Amino acid sequence: MKSRRKLGFTLVEVLIVVVIMAVLAAAIIPQFADSTADAKANTAIFNLHTLRSQIELYKAQHDSKYPTAGLVELTKKTNAAGEVGTSTAYRYGPYVRTIPENPINGLNSVVAPAANPPVAEEADAGWLYDAVKGEVWINSTKYLTK
Repeated sequence: MKSRRKLGFTLVEVLIVVVIMAVLAAAIIPQFADSTADAKANTAIFNLHTLRSQIELYKAQHDSKYPTAGLVELTKKTNAAGEVGTSTAYRYGPYVRTIPENPINGLNSVVAPAANPPVAEEADAGWLYDAVKGEVWINSTKYLTK
């Protein structure tokens, strides 16, 4: 007598595989849900470090003076006094092509904070900058205390 061999999966085997896949999906999917927010936060922090380092470079080349409130001097050529110009006498900078965008709110504008350190977001600003102390912050409530 020949034994017949089954060529398929039983319902129990299929259900076990489906349950295992559901458990794996439940563990993995939440990790990807926050990846966009994490990427924006990391980019904002990177841009903040870039601004801070370029402000310090500007200060080193301009007799310990900080750029003005809009950080316009970082995007232009300047002389030792910090005046913006285009002739060969303006040999410093530009330090950045443009002020980087704050990816959290999509703005690259710079405003002075109402308080130092800032305690609240400012409207229509990507970055907060204190021209007296040379400090710059991400304009986002989440990062103002850092």
